[in-house]
Amino acid sequence: MRKRGVSPFLWFILPAVLVVVAVIVFPWMFTLWMSLFDWKIGSASRFVGLANYAELATNTRFLVSILHTLVFTALAVIAPLVLGTAAALVFNQKFAGRGFWRGAFVLPMMATPVAIALVWVMMFHPQQGVLNYLLSLVGIPPSEWVYSPMLAIPCLVLVDIWQWTPLVMLIVLGGLASLPTDPFEAAHMEGATRWQTLRYVTLPLLMPFIMVAAVVRLIDALKTFDTIYVITQGGPGTSSETINLYLYLQAFSFYQIGKASSVVVVFFVLVVSLSLLLFWLKERSRYDA
Repeated sequence: MRKRGVSPFLWFILPAVLVVVAVIVFPWMFTLWMSLFDWKIGSASRFVGLANYAELATNTRFLVSILHTLVFTALAVIAPLVLGTAAALVFNQKFAGRGFWRGAFVLPMMATPVAIALVWVMMFHPQQGVLNYLLSLVGIPPSEWVYSPMLAIPCLVLVDIWQWTPLVMLIVLGGLASLPTDPFEAAHMEGATRWQTLRYVTLPLLMPFIMVAAVVRLIDALKTFDTIYVITQGGPGTSSETINLYLYLQAFSFYQIGKASSVVVVFFVLVVSLSLLLFWLKERSRYDA
């Protein structure tokens, strides 16, 4: 009887499996393992079980950082979705110079977040910033911008909107180019106005594309670190400290590797939960012809 060898398909996928295990599975398993220890760099580790998670549940600073993260994420997702969809509807029309203005609109997303953050730091400066200069031209008192605890997160959201609204516009614009023409022809024959066509035909057909943009923006907004760190470093005080900044401080300022690992696990669960929720909404928004 002929002895059966290893399937060639298994040899084909083996390198990919090894890469996934080395790059994704092992780091996550090691992070879970570290989260069960009280481990500070330079000292011996001590097994504490779920004590790190219990401490996070009563840590006011951590809980507030979750609130800051959710507020920042909600604003940084909803506003670009609305503005990006509106921009896509505008750029889908034919007008002179459309190609030029499309290119100009997407320029902000081409720059690195750190470079953009440095530019906005100068713009937000209370004395020398251009924003307060523009306010003075119309007689409005100067603002403290990111130096105000109440305005820090809205200002950070403004920077995020400016940079990533073009991404939403490109996704929705691609969706507009792929929409079927039959529903629009039927709406025109029924005498629907432009608003009715937009409300009852265009937007429902676009909803799957808008939800894809929402998922992309959600994941990106949740893990935003560089822009916030450069502009405010979580300040003033901790008024703009998100989970990412709290995690950074625990790991690289306080060297609490065990506690930082537990924050990573909680953050991962939060990201996955919100992403699954949006994917569920995306499936519900799927257009059935």
